[in-house]
Amino acid sequence: MVGKLIVVGTPIGNLGDMSDRMKETLSMVDFIAAEDTRVTVKLLNHLDIKKPMISYFEHNKNQKGEYICNRIMGGETCALVSDAGMPAISDPGQELVSQCAERGIEVTVIPGPCAFVSALAVSGLNSGRFTFEGFLSVTKKNRFTHLNSLKHEERTIIFYEAPHKFLRTIKDLFEVLGDRKIAIVRELTKVHEEVVRTTLKEAIEKYTKSPIKGEIVLIIEGYKNNKKEQYTLNEAVCIASGLIEKGYTILEASKIVAKDTGIRKSDIYKGLTEI
Repeated sequence: MVGKLIVVGTPIGNLGDMSDRMKETLSMVDFIAAEDTRVTVKLLNHLDIKKPMISYFEHNKNQKGEYICNRIMGGETCALVSDAGMPAISDPGQELVSQCAERGIEVTVIPGPCAFVSALAVSGLNSGRFTFEGFLSVTKKNRFTHLNSLKHEERTIIFYEAPHKFLRTIKDLFEVLGDRKIAIVRELTKVHEEVVRTTLKEAIEKYTKSPIKGEIVLIIEGYKNNKKEQYTLNEAVCIASGLIEKGYTILEASKIVAKDTGIRKSDIYKGLTEI
């Protein structure tokens, strides 16, 4: 009988966010694949749970992935956890899920906190459409290739960042994207949780003088195309005609459409009187 992989979300800082399903699942699985066993053992000790653990992280994921899949194929059930939050989100656990899927192994999920979703919710920026970009590369060429690909991205942009790279990152963001609104969300659910809503330019000034600490999520305003759509005179006159049918005078319609299209009011007025 084949076992299964259970992707288990864990707290991102506050142990009060643990769910009953998370506790129950960790207590019943055969073994746990953990990003860092030293971190996970603290959580297990808090729950008074003792389970065999396997270290599964970026630099051993290929070798350990095969081993974990073989154990699951042999009938064992494995819980996949990261150091904090949802495994497989900007996390090597994604590879293990893929390996299981390729082998036809059942994968289920126990939902839990996710840092970037929580940060977006309190950012005050558009949450209707967004793109999560994970961590930027430490290599300058790759960083700028990545950022340039987002230059005209109209959705809200989300990054994870570490405090020692934070200042360089916001300077690079300002250089490529220009000055935009940004929410800097750090230490979510912890004692020193903070949301700073500012602009990239102001953030550079602030954090050059006062270095930031803690785990950070950056929520950045998407690109705004402020150029007016190009209209022909005939199109402007047609729009104005529609306004006249709704009760506007020729002069009123000409003024409104001129403002919206960039075409001179006098030309629109003339076009309307010649209809």
